[in-house]
Amino acid sequence: MTGPSTPSAPAAPDLLVVDDDADMLRLLTMRLTAAGYRVTAVTSAEAALTELQLRRPQLVLSDVRLPGKDGLALFDDIRARHPSLPVILLTAHGTIPDAVEATERGVFTYLTKPFDGKALLDKIAEALSLSAPAHPARQGSPEAWQTRIISRSSRMAEVLAEARMVANSDASVLLRGESGTGKELLAQAIHQASARAAKPFIAVNCGAIPEALLESELFGHVKGAFTDAVSNHKGLFQAADGGTLLLDEIGDMPPALQVKLLRVLQEHEVRPVGASQSIAVDVRIISATHRDLDAAMAAGDFRADLYYRLNVVTLSLPPLSERREDIPLLANHFLVTLAAKYDKRLSSFAPEALKALTTAAWPGNVRQLYNVVEQVCALSTTPLVPLALVQRALRSPSVQVLTFAEARQRFERDYLVGLLKLTDGNVADAARLADRNRTEFYRLMQKHGLTPGHFKADSTQPSPD
Repeated sequence: MTGPSTPSAPAAPDLLVVDDDADMLRLLTMRLTAAGYRVTAVTSAEAALTELQLRRPQLVLSDVRLPGKDGLALFDDIRARHPSLPVILLTAHGTIPDAVEATERGVFTYLTKPFDGKALLDKIAEALSLSAPAHPARQGSPEAWQTRIISRSSRMAEVLAEARMVANSDASVLLRGESGTGKELLAQAIHQASARAAKPFIAVNCGAIPEALLESELFGHVKGAFTDAVSNHKGLFQAADGGTLLLDEIGDMPPALQVKLLRVLQEHEVRPVGASQSIAVDVRIISATHRDLDAAMAAGDFRADLYYRLNVVTLSLPPLSERREDIPLLANHFLVTLAAKYDKRLSSFAPEALKALTTAAWPGNVRQLYNVVEQVCALSTTPLVPLALVQRALRSPSVQVLTFAEARQRFERDYLVGLLKLTDGNVADAARLADRNRTEFYRLMQKHGLTPGHFKADSTQPSPD
């Protein structure tokens, strides 16, 4: 028998350092490692972007002058993919104007070379403090709040980083994403990372409860309020007091209740059905939807004032088809969990079976993956899950995985078509936009069977897809 576990020490923040000067890179790595950081050091912007595809660090420290893509272009790429990731630039005196401009675009700060070591550490600590929660997550480990979310996707890492930043505020959060992407799981993680973690987390599906009952379910009712109200009933807002209430499928909420919900959010109090007095409540609201609420607002189906109350911070979960690197992790995790449920001795998927899972379409996202793994667990008679069982459970074709040459060919043609459409078939203008001479551009057009006449504005011929 083991004794009580002790909380683990907070994990050292990961830093990505980019500098083409080997001596400077070595010095930065030694200094930051000595200060307690975990450092990944690379010598180019391209290498840095590759690292960012593998995992998301807590901060990027980059020189401005780099071979090929410079530090400012690297920052633009980082901001497009990871908007909340802090970036610090190191700059020589000649590039100070560029660095100043970059801070106006979102770079956290810049330091001029030669820089003071203490100043660098202070700026890194300041940037990390702004992108981390005010206090470590509870339950021992600083990452305990997200342990149920299994991922190595850089896109999911960005979502989790933003979720952690917003967790300790009381800002309302709107979770967007296709059905089955894990919105409720993310809402639970936000709650666990917040100061409300010890209080209730309650989820309600606004589309699953009839309109006649939803008001009573949310706000409660008093005895005698309607025919079946034989006693007082505390609504979910009161039940979640001090904690978090997830309003799932908020886009399906009836218009009449949207008005009453808006009042609750504005006044921080609820009035049970049939009551004459309101009751103060302190609830953090997280809402979720797979619907396009902007379109619903435009159609008059969703109130704009309620939308802006709920949508203080938006987090968008990517579909499983856009985080395929997570499929083997999730599939094997579900296999272990469900094998225990069905009392099966299952060790792993056969390589061909795992490939079929990785290349499947997954319109139902993680929920569908769980269902497929549960089916194969229930039916498998061997320790190694075979391809045939996976194919039977999928009942849908796999996604075509292109070879590198095929993908390059498709991109090249689509790129040329886009330029020719943009320039109405003017080859000189298209070549200039592509930064290629006309002869080379004509050769590329010939390779892909494209002619300028197809793209003329007055052409009667249809443009190719």
